[in-house]
Amino acid sequence: MTLIRGRGLGLELRLESADFDAALLDLSAKLSERPGFYRGSSATAVVADPPPGHVQLDALRALLSEHGIELLGVESAAAAGEELARRRAMRPKREMKLSEAARSLVADFAGARADIAQRRKRGEPSVPRTLHREPAAPVPAKAEQPQPLHVAPPPPETLYHVGTLRGGQSLHHDGNIVVVGDVNPGTELIASGDIVVFGRLLGVAHAGAQGDEDAKVYALQMEATQLRIAACIALDEERGTPSAQPEVAFVRDGRITVAPFSKAAEVFN
Repeated sequence: MTLIRGRGLGLELRLESADFDAALLDLSAKLSERPGFYRGSSATAVVADPPPGHVQLDALRALLSEHGIELLGVESAAAAGEELARRRAMRPKREMKLSEAARSLVADFAGARADIAQRRKRGEPSVPRTLHREPAAPVPAKAEQPQPLHVAPPPPETLYHVGTLRGGQSLHHDGNIVVVGDVNPGTELIASGDIVVFGRLLGVAHAGAQGDEDAKVYALQMEATQLRIAACIALDEERGTPSAQPEVAFVRDGRITVAPFSKAAEVFN
């Protein structure tokens, strides 16, 4: 199976199938699902041993070039695995410390477990269940003619994520996405609605992914490597020096505009 994921400021293409030609066909299908989405990116290919020949590598370069992707290099899966293990071994060990409030819950949980065990011994349910029904409303003698119902479509749901998103992670959601934390380079956020980041936005953000040009991207620090709203694209190098205040990105006159959040009300009106 072919895998496309973020890696640092670029992409990592996992083409580890023994049949390299089949892996190329799978990669071509995945890139065609979102044409132009990866345009302007660079990529490193991770392949199985033995490595592909020159003809196959030329076919890979041609395929990536067709989608606007530059091939930086090719690595063997074994070497990539060893490098990943080395990096993980070098990471400092983190000790999780509980707050006083959290530690106070330990005794509560122990007591609850003991209570559940006693209930099971007596053949009772683990948790007492009660069922309350409101009395039915009286039926009027002469029911009025029911009016036809107009069912409004439900509003899009919001995916709420708390924590930092690191390179290689992604959030895809049919609705809005809210991230409380930083979004590091190599991260991908794709939402059919708005994207809100309570932190630094350094990865790729695509709002209105189903064509909604009214979608917006909000961030406390807007430093995205790539911004997309519907079919409009803006790259980081087009923006210049990032602002130190919260900003919002939106579509105006067919292109993405970024403005201070403090002026959002007058900008949108």
